[in-house]
Order: sequence, then structure tokens, then C-alpha cells
Amino acid sequence: MPLWTGFLVVFLGSGIGGMLRHGVGLLALRFTGANFPWGTLVINVVGSALMGLMIGLFAARSINDPELRLFVTTGLIGGFTTWSTFSLDIVTLWERGEIGSAIAYAAASIVLSLTVLAIALLAARRWG
Repeated sequence: MPLWTGFLVVFLGSGIGGMLRHGVGLLALRFTGANFPWGTLVINVVGSALMGLMIGLFAARSINDPELRLFVTTGLIGGFTTWSTFSLDIVTLWERGEIGSAIAYAAASIVLSLTVLAIALLAARRWG
């Protein structure tokens, strides 16, 4: 597959996934209010379920179409939620028997992401 083809299918899939994420977020806000991030929770859980389902189906049915896999996983589901990719990475490490790496990756990702976001937010508030 030419490099540009991969970028194009990811671009198209992530655009659709991002629009779906925005739509689900708006619906959740409309029906549940802004007191709890229900939309984000639904998006992350549904995205993770979709990632597991699609990866499993691709393997079970021997679907080896690289453009389709990129469009669906990296593009569509990745555009819908990056949490699904994070979840897949952890499960993949776990299934390989790299349990320590899976736990370390999960913990480091969460702790570092929250820490860096908090620092960046404070910096923006201070200098913005």
C-alpha cells in the first residue's frame, strides 16, 4: 500500500469517527446534563468494545485488507476514541505474557497524561 493511501484512509475514517464522537457528546449533554462526563464515558466504553470486536473479527475471518483495517481501527474507531487504542495496547501486551509491561504502560499513561495536562493547564492559566 502506498504511504499516501494509508494517510488518506486514516484521514477519512478519523473524520467520520470524530464527527460521531461529537454527536454522541452532544446527545449525552442534552439528555444527561453537564454534571458528569457521560458522553466521554460512553464513547470510551463503546470505542473499546468496537476495537475488540473489529480486531477479533479481522483475525477470525482472516481479513487481511490493510486499507480496511487502517480505516476501521486507526481511522474510524481511533477518531471516535483514542482510549480504544490504549485499551488494545494494554490487552495486546497482556496476551503476549508481558503483564508487568501492560500494568506499567497503563499506569504510566494515566499518571503521566493527567500530570502533564494539569501542568499545561496551570501554565496556560498563568501565562495566558
